[in-house]
Amino acid sequence: QVQLVESGGGSVQAGGSMRLSCAASGYSDSTYCLAWFRQAPGKEREGVAYRYPIGDSTYYPDSVKGRFTISRDTAKNTDYLLMNNLKPEDTAMYYCAAGPACFASWDRYKYWGQGTQVTVSS
Repeated sequence: QVQLVESGGGSVQAGGSMRLSCAASGYSDSTYCLAWFRQAPGKEREGVAYRYPIGDSTYYPDSVKGRFTISRDTAKNTDYLLMNNLKPEDTAMYYCAAGPACFASWDRYKYWGQGTQVTVSS
């Protein structure tokens, strides 16, 4: 059974940094796409980072490019989202999601973490 367990959310001031973790079990993270999504109140869930299963290539939308970095620790089967220079508009519930391939749309992912709140104050 695939499980994703997130940790690392909290509150930070604008300009600060935070690292989220997503510990996976039930599959090898080297064969799955791992994506991070976020959802702010009243807004659609949007993807902020993607790690492709082949070659570990990554993709970020313009809204976070240069500030967010996705990485993984193969030995721990854990992915991380390092967020630097955080802005108040980054405030949202953050989720990790996994699947055999990367898709932009959140509804294409079968496996989800429980979510962790990130709050950035100005």
